[in-house]
Amino acid sequence: MSFDTQTKLAIYGHFAETGESPSIEVVAERVRADANSVREAYVRLRAQRVLVFEGDGESIRMAPPFFGVPTQHVVIVDNTKYFANCAWDSLGILAALHHPGRVHSRCEQSGEPLNLEIGLGGPPPCDWLFHCLVPAAKWWDDIVFT
Repeated sequence: MSFDTQTKLAIYGHFAETGESPSIEVVAERVRADANSVREAYVRLRAQRVLVFEGDGESIRMAPPFFGVPTQHVVIVDNTKYFANCAWDSLGILAALHHPGRVHSRCEQSGEPLNLEIGLGGPPPCDWLFHCLVPAAKWWDDIVFT
């Protein structure tokens, strides 16, 4: 397995286990490498659109569908709280974890709270509509905004 794949799996494993973004030191420990090697892998993973960083270039803001800072899109699985960048990623977290959970968010148009129980087969039938103002092909133009 390549070092980049090991690094990616360490990042995603930490997010899945804790709901939080791992520090570079945590990732380095998980892959048994030095921080500089992990930084180099981060650059390559960013180029593949696997990671989005904070301004310092090494604190992970996003490893889709996981988000490293609190947002309005909260996913609860068992007793772990995860944050997503958008409603779509909220569902992606549950799909990635292969586990049922709850999504708490709000409608951007009305401000109405949205609470949804998601089972292993997906959400129950409802009359909600998921609408993206930005076409999917443009999401990575500004992935944090999208």
